[in-house]
Amino acid sequence: MAKKPILVVMAAGMGSRYGGLKQIDPVGSQGEAILDFSLFDAYAAGFETAVIIIKEAIRKDFMDTVGKRLEKCPMEIRYAYQELDKIPEGFTVPAERTKPWGTCHAIMCAKEAIDGAPFAVINADDYYGKSAFTTIYNALEKAADGDKLDLCMVGYLLGNTVTENGSVARGICVTDENNMLITIAEQTRIEMYEGGIHYTEDDGATWIDAPASTVVSMNMWGYTPAMLDELEARFPAFLEKALATNPAKAEFFLPLAVEQLLREEKATVKVLESPDKWYGVTYAADKPQVVAALKEMTEKGLYPDGLWG
Repeated sequence: MAKKPILVVMAAGMGSRYGGLKQIDPVGSQGEAILDFSLFDAYAAGFETAVIIIKEAIRKDFMDTVGKRLEKCPMEIRYAYQELDKIPEGFTVPAERTKPWGTCHAIMCAKEAIDGAPFAVINADDYYGKSAFTTIYNALEKAADGDKLDLCMVGYLLGNTVTENGSVARGICVTDENNMLITIAEQTRIEMYEGGIHYTEDDGATWIDAPASTVVSMNMWGYTPAMLDELEARFPAFLEKALATNPAKAEFFLPLAVEQLLREEKATVKVLESPDKWYGVTYAADKPQVVAALKEMTEKGLYPDGLWG
């Protein structure tokens, strides 16, 4: 592709389960957030530009902490803003709505900053591991749309992505023998229990076991620019249904859009494997484990003691 791949970081969440702005919470020895470590790894993998999606409501807090540190980051940093009122003409935000419209909406809000480049997408509060960034960068450099969109994602083993402190949301994947994605289903309540891992689709009335070896999405996607056009085309239909059935909480998730494209045979998705363990701060109780893991990695020389000098 003509333009080099860029990294898009979704950092607009308000951290309701965490109890604060987890995307700026320090976990590194010099006050770095998980986001700092992701950018450090992304730059080492070849990414030269990052688009960080935030909300105006957290802009000052973000810029005073992460933003100030990133002035020393060698990457070009661009910002985009996800706001509730950034919806198509003819739609109105419900009075009771406070949640963002989901991860698809976040990416759409960054379209101008992405500027026609192939792009990888990550969450700000998830630690993905060094190998994942190299793997997805190399895949995006080779991506080329034909009759179908040429997409990819980094897949993780479910057992490496759960927490003892509560439920998590993951995209449960089914792949073929060539590691091509067949289906993906966003499950928003996956929990550990004494006998293993399970998830519920009916608010706990029934549970479905999921092996620890299940491949899941951690929202580390690789997209060609045409994906943005697909999201914009699908957003009105999502809004119509959401406003009629769940106006306060419905969200347009990236796995949902990918599942639609797969079902319509409009895209192929290569599942890139990662052996790394996920670290994240879904809950405040997760933080000590993340701090300890990053401290150990720093002591082993995987990171400098102070990422940006």
